[in-house]
Amino acid sequence: MQQTWRWFGPDDPVTLEQVRQAGATGVVTALHHMNQGQVWTPEAIAERKAVIEAAGLTWDVVESIGVGEEIKTRTGDYVQKIENFKQSLRNVARAGIKTVCYNFMVITDWSRTNLMYRLPNGAYALRYDKIDFAAYDVFVLKRKNAEASYTPEVIEAARARLAEKTEAEIAELERVLIDWLPARDFAYDRESFRDMLELYSKIDVETLRANLVAFLEEVTPVAEEEGARLCIHADDPAFPIFGLPRVMSTAADVRALFGAVPAEANGLTLCTGSFGSNPQNDLVAMAREFAPRIHFVHLRNTKHEADGSFYEADHLGGDTDLIGVAAALLTEEERRRAVGRADAEIPFRPDHGHLMGDDIGKKTNPGYSFVGRLKGLAELRGVIETIEAFRSGRIA
Repeated sequence: MQQTWRWFGPDDPVTLEQVRQAGATGVVTALHHMNQGQVWTPEAIAERKAVIEAAGLTWDVVESIGVGEEIKTRTGDYVQKIENFKQSLRNVARAGIKTVCYNFMVITDWSRTNLMYRLPNGAYALRYDKIDFAAYDVFVLKRKNAEASYTPEVIEAARARLAEKTEAEIAELERVLIDWLPARDFAYDRESFRDMLELYSKIDVETLRANLVAFLEEVTPVAEEEGARLCIHADDPAFPIFGLPRVMSTAADVRALFGAVPAEANGLTLCTGSFGSNPQNDLVAMAREFAPRIHFVHLRNTKHEADGSFYEADHLGGDTDLIGVAAALLTEEERRRAVGRADAEIPFRPDHGHLMGDDIGKKTNPGYSFVGRLKGLAELRGVIETIEAFRSGRIA
């Protein structure tokens, strides 16, 4: 498998030199300053590619060309935004970057309630606390009909939890939930977030799925023409939040999408952390079932709690069998080589490492500090090398 690393561009606190030191050979990045649905120009792509190659690395995956709310809702100037996406796709493919990750999560992208959850060993992880989330949703945001999303027991627990919080703690919870994301140049406040929720109140799961299929029916032929591979990212978390529709949370969602748009260029980013946030998902089974259409992989792990909360665990320490996932993907690579697929080697990146060591106290993008991902990549590299050694007979 190809070892890659998410890099947020020249403003990323993690340098390309550090990426090389970690052992990655490829970079996963985007033109984050062009994330409002405009066309990525050949000149801007070439400039970023040159910076990466000057550091001794290759730009292997685009993550992501943005899919704006206009496209997801098919409102406003969505027709032009789709045309812009198609041209950006052509331009990155012609620059030699053939794997393009994107997502169809509405409004929030990935969501957590705590970006600094202290672990017993003193490191920090990302956490989704169901009670904190309900407290914000029901009693602070006061989303219309929010109570219907929770059991009476959760609502009462949320009421009690909120009563224990200071105003500063409530403000931080709101910041984390609605107005912060890496590489996003705008923020929601409470009122604008409510306005977006109102827009989506008219869009159910089947409507959103139809909008996704309509989008892919337009862009997948472009990917095929250019020899590129589109790979949709899972919802994160992989269950409904804020009453919003979700269309990429389960194996059934993946099957529905692949059935609607069967082209091989319409593929999957297998994010074990995002899909793994839903305990109903069997990641090893999904890796095996969807293997021919997996074009990119995020490897991380989650640990679930009884009330539906979860936190991001060590890469090899959570509830997902990442060794089994890696074995399934290596089997798929062998199959691809046997049939002569040009994309036999699947790129993966260590996702969302813990904040630890001397990164604590430094400026970092939450989940994307250096030392935690370095540790994760080292662990995953060891797993992959060991599986390959067994299969080759080098060790018994």
